[in-house]
Formats: sequence, structure tokens, C-alpha cells
Amino acid sequence: MASVELIEVAKSYGKMQVLKPLNLSIEDGSFTVLVGPSGCGKSTLLRLLAGLESVSDGDILLDNRQINNLDPADRDIAMVFQSYALYPHLTVAENMAFHMQVKRVPKAEQQAKVLQAAKVLAIDHLLQRLPKDLSGGQRQRVAMGRALVRSPKVFLFDEPLSNLDAQLRMELRAEIKSVHQQFRTTTVYVTHDQIEAMTLADRIVVMKDGYIVQQGEPLEIYDRPVNTFVARFIGSPPMNLFNGVFAPRAFADDSKINSDAQQQLGVQCDALWFALPEKWRQAAEGNAGKPVTLGLRPHDIFIARAASENDAQEAQPKATLRLLEVTGESSLMHIDWCGFALHVQCSGRVQVSVDAPIALDIRHEGIHLFDSENGQRLQENA
Repeated sequence: MASVELIEVAKSYGKMQVLKPLNLSIEDGSFTVLVGPSGCGKSTLLRLLAGLESVSDGDILLDNRQINNLDPADRDIAMVFQSYALYPHLTVAENMAFHMQVKRVPKAEQQAKVLQAAKVLAIDHLLQRLPKDLSGGQRQRVAMGRALVRSPKVFLFDEPLSNLDAQLRMELRAEIKSVHQQFRTTTVYVTHDQIEAMTLADRIVVMKDGYIVQQGEPLEIYDRPVNTFVARFIGSPPMNLFNGVFAPRAFADDSKINSDAQQQLGVQCDALWFALPEKWRQAAEGNAGKPVTLGLRPHDIFIARAASENDAQEAQPKATLRLLEVTGESSLMHIDWCGFALHVQCSGRVQVSVDAPIALDIRHEGIHLFDSENGQRLQENA
């Protein structure tokens, strides 16, 4: 196991800079996931760590030792590729043992390590087969086993599950996490799938356009995205965003006779008005009329109970259902709410019809606020 540190690391191809100077610390024994859209630089960063590409600027440290100029074979880093990269003429056992053969490891030790890794990955019954006789999931297990037998200081995974079907992805996600928990080898994993990132990572690094946008624990990033890009990228379905303005609403205080109207802080989004929870008081006070972007996760919007005469005045305008997706355990509604196209996710099954009007309500504590110009998250109350 080892710690990894990148100090002002940058990568350019001619005049095109694909990685801006960035700093990243990866703790010993951690599972770090690099996530972002295609072209954000995450695979390039992985290849720099592996030594398959040379850095244009900055330093890469492995256990505080610079490895910029070391050959890939001398870095004690094992990489699992998206395309498996197995030798078609070698058996599973021979593929897994290939690196040890090159290093002239004693044959008995090779066999013991191959068998141990194969048992961990549940492929010990496949050792004499050729890659052409394996399924995609089995080939990926062999590629993982080939890396595992090397007992490296660092594992690198470059989108290893992207070629697999949904069921296999789920199974191998669990296997990768299980292997990490068993061996605690420092792992850096690249994916564009935020579900993989959330389920596998100890720490997530969100990238965009060659730089790091946010890094932290999965739930920290999910609960407090630093900007609208992260808010939309982390979470499936993505966060709903409403363009609006700060607009307090007046209401009467019935506890005092002849009292003046009080002000309730909120955000007006066209015909919709949302009351703000206490944590956003500091951001809203004194900013009436100022543009703001309000965010709500799909599970923080729900079908409202039937309004009584007393609260009908406070009810929001009704929404319209455009599409309903039912998976069995949950329902995803595609909604038009006063011109805003939204995703609303409910547990179980809902009895609604397409194009039918729906009364919606929100969980106010789930509100996120962002600057409408630069998309950055506003400051919550201290």
C-alpha cells in the first residue's frame, strides 16, 4: 500500500492543455474515484499515474518519492484496462501469471498466487480456459486477477465495467469493493458513471474540462454540491434546477392583535414560490429581487395531500405529468411544473395518468441555492 500525491500536475499535447495544473492527495489504503464527463481528463490523469503518459509539468509522488521519470514496470502500480487486454493464446492461469514470469518469480509461488487470486474472484474453475471461451464478466475478473497477483502498491482501474451489462456491472462493483476491503490496497478508479462513484468510493474527485471541481466523501458531495455542474452530475436522476429571484412573502401574525405583516423568506420561480428553511436565511436577507438558482433532488418533490379550504390559498399551481417510468420499487415521473421540466421520484407505484394535473409539494430542508451567474453554491448559515 502507498500514498499518492500530485503536485501542480499538468498535461499538454502541443498547444492543447488537457489537464490544468492540479493538486491531489490520495491516502494510503483509500479507494478514490475520478468521475466526470467524457473528455474531462480523468483517464489521462490515470495514465500519468501508470507511466503510460509523461507529465508536462508538476510532480507525482508515491510514498513521498518522485516517480515522474520511472518506467511503468518500475512503479509498482498495476492497471486494469477497460478492454481487458488479455493475451488470446494464453490460458487464464498463464495470463494471470505473465508478469511474474517476466520477473522470474519461482513457479511454485506463481501457482500459489494465481490460485489465491482466482479463488477470491471466483474464477478458480476457469484457470485452463482461453479468453475466447470466457464471458465479458469473466474476462474482466481475469484482468483484475492479473493485477491482484502482483501485490502492487496501487491499483488503477480505467472504466473496467463500461463494456458489461447492468447485472454484471452490479456484481463486479460488489466484487471490486470486496477485494479492496480485504486487501486495503490504495485504489484509483476512473468512471463516468456516478452510481459507480457513489457506491465504490471512500473519496470522489469530480473533474471537468481538465481540472478538479470538487473532492470529498460521496455523501458530502451529494448533500453539498459546490456548484450546479456537480449538483446535476452527482445524483441519478439529476437535481432539478429552477431559475428565480429572492422574493419574501407577507403573512399575518395571528398571535398579535393588529400586528403588522411579517416577512417569510422565499424564492419566486415564475408562478411558483418556495419558502426557504432557516439555513438559507443569511443568503436571502436583504436580497429581494436578486436572481438565484434553486435546486431540488427528485426525491425532495412529492405528490401533495389534498388541500383543504384553509390552505388552498397557499397551494402551488398544479403540474402536468408528461411521462411515467415504473421500475417496480419506485416510480420516476417526468413533470412539467409551470414551464419547468422536472424529474420526480417516488417510492412504490403512483396512480396518475399522463397529461393529468398533479398537486406537488416539496421537502423544504432539501432546498439548495446557487448563484445564478456563476453557478456556485451560496453560503449557508454558520
